[in-house]
Amino acid sequence: MGTVARPGSYMATISPSISTSCKTLFPNTANFSPEQTEASWLRLKSSSNISSRQPFLQVFTSGSRKFEKAVVRAASAANDKNPLPGLPIDLRGKRAFIAGVADDNGYGWAIAKSLAAAGAEILVGTWVPALNIFESSLRRGKFDESRVLPDGSLMEITKVYPMDAVYDCPEDVPEDVKTNKRYSGSSNWTVQEVVESVKKDFGSIDILVHSLANGPEVSKPLLETSRNGYLAALSASSYSFVSLLKHFAPIMNPGGASISLTYIASERIIPGYGGGMSSAKAALESDTRVLAFEAGRKHKIRVNTISAGPLRSRAAKAIGFIDTMIDYSLANAPLQKELSAEEVGNAAAFLASPLASAITGAVVYVDNGLNAMGVGVDSPIFENLDIPKDK
Repeated sequence: MGTVARPGSYMATISPSISTSCKTLFPNTANFSPEQTEASWLRLKSSSNISSRQPFLQVFTSGSRKFEKAVVRAASAANDKNPLPGLPIDLRGKRAFIAGVADDNGYGWAIAKSLAAAGAEILVGTWVPALNIFESSLRRGKFDESRVLPDGSLMEITKVYPMDAVYDCPEDVPEDVKTNKRYSGSSNWTVQEVVESVKKDFGSIDILVHSLANGPEVSKPLLETSRNGYLAALSASSYSFVSLLKHFAPIMNPGGASISLTYIASERIIPGYGGGMSSAKAALESDTRVLAFEAGRKHKIRVNTISAGPLRSRAAKAIGFIDTMIDYSLANAPLQKELSAEEVGNAAAFLASPLASAITGAVVYVDNGLNAMGVGVDSPIFENLDIPKDK
């Protein structure tokens, strides 16, 4: 495993990872006129924590469209002896448990990286059938490139716990799951047992992240969804958050924060996102508000959810139309750029930090503003309107 990141984080511009199909331009981070001296640059560098004039603007193509993508990422800096100037996201001394990390390209992984860059210790819960592959990939260095933090060190995952958040305790596990070979060799993976293990190993946590969802009939329209499929979607995608917070709250330090991930289908019609998943996301958002009150009063814990835009993750690709949703967002969102996982990770780091100490019960949209749109401006109906757009 790599070295632990120097804790504390700033928001700094970086060059995002892009596919080979993208066209790249390299303008500087800041452009200075001839009249501006090198001393001015040095003062800006010192006050803004800019390490160099790294290129950060990219021009992407999606069909015939081009768009600029400027990514911001939490950047680790300084140490305990060198306090951070300005307004940093500082999670030094905090411990986070991220439920639902099984690879290196989803929102859960990105959130873990941003929390690590801010100084938090990282624990993850991985779905039992995916555990061996995930741990093997970590050991063999397959994720090393993805583990790189802004300061060049590697994100350190202190411990990986086997977990299946569909089951609260051992008594809930049906016999066919207990004997399933995909679960053989793992133990203590129900929600109750995972929390007991974390308590035994570390005593407490400060941050809880719910980054998991599953709808076995997600490709079916709601009218064709079975009762079992509908209830399975709610169990895995929304009640699992209730269960995790219920069990973790007693070992979370006062002032702690919990974060889940939702989707705009909770409040808007997204054809193709079926099987009860839209209902599960609506339940998750409603539960966020209720839990913000209950956990806030009883445990002094904040509860928020991030409504993230579409991402080309492995899980999203299973739905089958993620590319279409990304193209739609590019055409219709106020900000015409592709959403990055890092942007969601940064939002989570902020919500988990003391900077967000008065924010709870909120749905925070990180989707380039798509949630604000009432119509699709790429419709032929609007072709005669003077709507600014990237060419």
